[in-house]
Amino acid sequence: MHQYLFFIGDFPIRAYGLIISLSIILATGTAYFLAKQDGRWHNHVIDIGLYSGLAGIIGARLWDVFFFDWNYYSHHLLEIPFVWQGGMAIQGGVILGVIVGYIYTKLHNIDTWAFADIAAAPAIIIGQAIGRMANLLNGDAFGHPTGSTFGLIYPSTTLAHQVYGNQPLWPAEVWEGQIDVIIFVLLLIFRTTNHAKGQVILLYAVLYSLARFFLEFLRGDYGTLALGLKSAQWTSVTVIIIGSLLFVWCGLKGKRINDR
Repeated sequence: MHQYLFFIGDFPIRAYGLIISLSIILATGTAYFLAKQDGRWHNHVIDIGLYSGLAGIIGARLWDVFFFDWNYYSHHLLEIPFVWQGGMAIQGGVILGVIVGYIYTKLHNIDTWAFADIAAAPAIIIGQAIGRMANLLNGDAFGHPTGSTFGLIYPSTTLAHQVYGNQPLWPAEVWEGQIDVIIFVLLLIFRTTNHAKGQVILLYAVLYSLARFFLEFLRGDYGTLALGLKSAQWTSVTVIIIGSLLFVWCGLKGKRINDR
């Protein structure tokens, strides 16, 4: 784990910021490839990737600040923009990024649901997988102690070490990144079926939320919100219920892609 890759004078080049930037670039590249392969809207992908990527960073930061770490940031308001320190919540990033993407598609007369199925859903999840590499290198989004010799031991400069010391911690962020890659492949496979419009993006939302719900039991970087569940779990439960209902509804009522 290397928080700092190198220094330019006294200015540090952080692994976290570099990998997050890389995740946006590669996710946008994935979306471009898939959209061009489909033959629609690939000329808009770079713009959507730029706007949604920036919105995602803002949303991820604000979600983390207000739902996970408000006890700290309420007393350190000037540090809220310091995203290079780590502390960004994927769920907030996806929500604001999707909102900005939706607005863009409406302004440019793009079929929002079709674009989300073709390019956005697979691109988002592969971007998330790469983003978890940033968490590992930065020592955040960590798990709680395993109580055994199994687990990750973080360097003394990381938040994980400041919280738990030399105790082995569950590799929550590593496993999430690996599961995200599996979801990416499943979405690509599902795209080859005669699905209804909107079902790919909804399947992404349900599968990721399901994985996130269970992985949160291993996380040790913030506490519970209500009924023994964390804020991310409550968000996941909401998305799973609504997403599953919409997935079934689209399957029953929606137009099949082979009928377009």
